[in-house]
Amino acid sequence: MASIVPMAASIKPSLSSLKLSATARFGFSRASPNLCSRVSSLHLSSVLHKRVLQMKNCSCSSVDGSSQNGSHSPSGPATTPQIRSSRGTFSSALSYLTKRRLLLILLLPQLQLFGQKTSKLFKAEGSTRLVSAGGNVIQASTAAMQENVLDWVKTDKRRMLHVVYRVGDLDRTIKFYSDCFGMKLLRKRDITEDRYTNAFLGYGPEEHHFVIELTYNYGVDKYDIGSGFGHFGIAIEDVAKTVDIVKAKGGKVTREPGPVKGGKTVIAFVEDPDGYKFELLERGPTPEPLCQVMLRVGDLDRSIEFYEKAYGMQLLRKRDNPEYKYTIAMLGYGPEDKNTVMELTYNYGVTKYDTGNAYAQIAIGTDDVYKTAEAVKLCGGKVTREPGPLPGINTKVFACLDPDGWKTVFVDNIDFLKELA
Repeated sequence: MASIVPMAASIKPSLSSLKLSATARFGFSRASPNLCSRVSSLHLSSVLHKRVLQMKNCSCSSVDGSSQNGSHSPSGPATTPQIRSSRGTFSSALSYLTKRRLLLILLLPQLQLFGQKTSKLFKAEGSTRLVSAGGNVIQASTAAMQENVLDWVKTDKRRMLHVVYRVGDLDRTIKFYSDCFGMKLLRKRDITEDRYTNAFLGYGPEEHHFVIELTYNYGVDKYDIGSGFGHFGIAIEDVAKTVDIVKAKGGKVTREPGPVKGGKTVIAFVEDPDGYKFELLERGPTPEPLCQVMLRVGDLDRSIEFYEKAYGMQLLRKRDNPEYKYTIAMLGYGPEDKNTVMELTYNYGVTKYDTGNAYAQIAIGTDDVYKTAEAVKLCGGKVTREPGPLPGINTKVFACLDPDGWKTVFVDNIDFLKELA
């Protein structure tokens, strides 16, 4: 059985800061195409010249305008910016670049008449893009803002919360995990209107431990695990003893206990009633016995970069096994002996896998699902659910796919704790 030592760390979420978005911060409108055709580039030069002279003679003390929906709203009614001017109040410390950008904001009503030429002008202004080639207003996104979001990811209070997958007989699986692996049923919920039931199992409270969320869909007794899913890892004090229990309970042993190839750690592989593989690793007491989730990927370096930048994980170690033609990378939010980690596996020459329909997703806690979404988008992740509250329970979540199609759901830390209360 797995042996547990107390988990010292706990989630201490903080309130997230405001999400910056051009459409949320400024109430700009689209110009009429007919009007655009009547305005000449000469007129644009004249407007620019006049505004430059105005900027030299007066200053803007503040720019107001924030989303009415607060810091967690991905979109919504935006207030019109109120620009208050007063001579002599402009700070001498304001940089030339900031003045230029304020000037561009002042000019937006006129610049929206110019289509593609305005797009070029904004691109020339230090990668601040407020107007698209067709005259549409899009999200203000400077290189500095992008860098800030990715830096924030590194300091966000993140923790792997649970892994979700589907089973054909919920009670059978609960009994197998309890009898063979020593897990405890933490909670169970039946969603009759959507015809499914969830069961949460693990080695300690969800507030501090990584757990399993089993899903049973009414009337579905079999799923396709696919070729991409690998296994779950459990740290066990006596692997041989656990294997004997698995055999006695009718479980399937696919690798007998013994040292790992090229190492000394004793391991074994077993399968649960639905065919999910579990690697049993012989270790001493650990605060996180449910210690690994292994998935196969088609480009290991690409995946490592994505998990580091978009998900904020650390590359803990990387091992190449040329004799067996595969490479693994361990990533997570802390040392392997105290935290659950992702084990990404690359098999030489294999670039694509079938993800099946059995394994669902990993859930990760975050202080701000909106900033998380921005970071994932910057890193090229595919969004499957925009950030926002779930209907009924109001827990804020964001869902996306990694480059290989593996799904991850980010959950607001504060909302998650409220859900458990």
